[in-house]
Amino acid sequence: MYLSNIESVPGKTVVEFYGVAQGSSVRAKHLGKDFLAGLKNLFGGELKAYTELLNESREEAVERLIKQAESMGANAIVNVRFSTSTITVGASEIFAYGTAVKVQ
Repeated sequence: MYLSNIESVPGKTVVEFYGVAQGSSVRAKHLGKDFLAGLKNLFGGELKAYTELLNESREEAVERLIKQAESMGANAIVNVRFSTSTITVGASEIFAYGTAVKVQ
């Protein structure tokens, strides 16, 4: 599966259009990691537990995006974008979307 954040796949020609494909992942913070991150927040620095959480969530959203595009018959997704939102206190969503196409 080709993924591109532009309107095409360089060196390929779009031959079919399938529409918007999407994938999302909602994850909650771990209470223990949240406490440690709160301490880290007092002293500054990267909140590695949150970075890992977002990376895992993004990977899962992309896997779901690809799965949906494949089910539509696509072999590429162009204009891939990400969006994040807070669902509730301690839980966030990463939403991945793009245009499912077939390229040659």
